[in-house]
Amino acid sequence: MNGAMTLPYKNRATGGRALASLLAAYANRDDVLVLALPRGGVPVAFEVARALRAALDVFIVRKLGVPGHEELAMGALADGVRVLNESVIRELWIPEEVIERVTEREQQELLRRDQLYRAGRPAPQTEGRTVILVDDGLATGSTMRAAARALRAMHPARLVIAVPVAAQETCAAMLVEADDVVCAAMPHPFYAVGLWYDDFPQTSDNEVRELLERAAREIEPAHA
Repeated sequence: MNGAMTLPYKNRATGGRALASLLAAYANRDDVLVLALPRGGVPVAFEVARALRAALDVFIVRKLGVPGHEELAMGALADGVRVLNESVIRELWIPEEVIERVTEREQQELLRRDQLYRAGRPAPQTEGRTVILVDDGLATGSTMRAAARALRAMHPARLVIAVPVAAQETCAAMLVEADDVVCAAMPHPFYAVGLWYDDFPQTSDNEVRELLERAAREIEPAHA
């Protein structure tokens, strides 16, 4: 956990550069892999990977939104791991069949994005590596929690969660999910991730693909 940066950030790239300055200990190491949570985490992670001279890829997670209130997460899904927000499910009396229907829909979208973003490339090797998992911010943390638990099952040597901005209590809760948690800014009250960026548009599928292609061309990962 870390202290405050100057807020709001101009955009996700600015947030990524601020975050990268706190991750200097991971620079120029051949074991480091930066994984972004698409879509909004990709512009942030691109700046982190470039600063650290580390390989960049995506780790695809889908929020399980409450029907009719999709911005409210009742859980998240990542690589066979489903994390449910039991307090939301209890409070809204969400039946099991609704949870399963939303899960199936988001599983299909997860597979679609994997094929779209990787264009046939295999997923990166994570076992034995230091993995830095990046998003543009943490509100409830359900998406990041699902990603972290899925990655744990892949046996990285070290798992780092890193974001430019987060709710303080969510950042603290992530300490049980990772070996290190870096939240560049933790404003209070928090409300929503988008409030802490001047420019916070939806990141498109095309932008994700372009940034991954740029990373492959422009970033020369450190070698042993």
